[in-house]
Amino acid sequence: MNSVKKIFVSIPWFHPAFRAGGPVQSVANMVNELKEGYEFYIFCGNTDLNNTSLENIETGKWILYNDHTKVWYAASSNRSSVLVNLVEKTRPDVLFIIGVYSWHFNLVPWIFCKAPVKILSARGMLHPGALSQKNSKKKIFLKLFKLLGMQGKGIFHATDETEKNHTREIMGPDVKIRVAGNFPRRFEPGQPILKKAGSLHLISIALISPMKNHLLVLQALETVTALIVYHICGPVKDMEYWQQCLEQIKKMPPNVTVHYHGDIQPAKVYEFLSAGQVFILPSKSENFGHAFYEALSAGKPVITSHFTPWQKLDEKQAGMNIELTAMAVKDSIEQFARMDQATYEAWSNAAVDYATDSINIPSLQESYRLLFNA
Repeated sequence: MNSVKKIFVSIPWFHPAFRAGGPVQSVANMVNELKEGYEFYIFCGNTDLNNTSLENIETGKWILYNDHTKVWYAASSNRSSVLVNLVEKTRPDVLFIIGVYSWHFNLVPWIFCKAPVKILSARGMLHPGALSQKNSKKKIFLKLFKLLGMQGKGIFHATDETEKNHTREIMGPDVKIRVAGNFPRRFEPGQPILKKAGSLHLISIALISPMKNHLLVLQALETVTALIVYHICGPVKDMEYWQQCLEQIKKMPPNVTVHYHGDIQPAKVYEFLSAGQVFILPSKSENFGHAFYEALSAGKPVITSHFTPWQKLDEKQAGMNIELTAMAVKDSIEQFARMDQATYEAWSNAAVDYATDSINIPSLQESYRLLFNA
């Protein structure tokens, strides 16, 4: 009989927090999929990304999340010492650290905690697109990180070969890196919205920040001639950027309507996806992009950049990979707008097939077994 492996996960935010985006969903999907032979202990903060207190939780004790996962929601005081003590008491086989830049949740466990295996999961934070945001601070941090020899304290986790290459470029040729992809949340395709030639319902679900490129979509929509309804869902991460978006929304012609729905709970994602026909998010970088997979699985073709894992969309008729220009965004929107019902349904079905072919759950489970046995 195989022994149970204890995995201690340190992450700044976890369910019911949702505003921090992909990493939260990635960890939730992982502990839901990896059931046999694992015990997970998740240490996180007791607030969401916007510092609002989480509801229906208890702070400062282990709470059951599922039958093999416990969560500790830590108060802001003494987080580092509490974390070190909990790791010492738990005596995990693996310390799995999600993120790079947080002192309490990333650096303290990486530097001060002991475990047979330590793994740091960058979750896209070492991608060139991510490093271009707040560039000088990140460069200084990473330079100090390497000067102090921190890159040799454990193993780095990458979700694909591209991220593996980015990690090696930043951390050096000798670092240990293991690849294990993200577990997705899959939706069933619903009844397609009636598609009329000359009109289109677009939807974006993402944090609102320059990385996600909402403003570029809005700039493209200013010159589109088709009848467009654009639904934007997600918390504002960068208020200055959102103000630019709001100014651009004021310039929309009469044929374009924009609705901003604010934060939406994970349980509401499918409902909002169902209101759209095409998912659009021309991101400057994505580590995985759970919303992309969820949209594809729900039968929504995707318009995105060449800087996400979701490539060859045009080839599969599951969407379009475009250049990051307003003209390219406009052209892709108008191409979908021109489609009639039959043509759109063919692309919608192809999106579902693309999602199905993209993920192999048994293979992912095996990759995590190898990661945690590294």
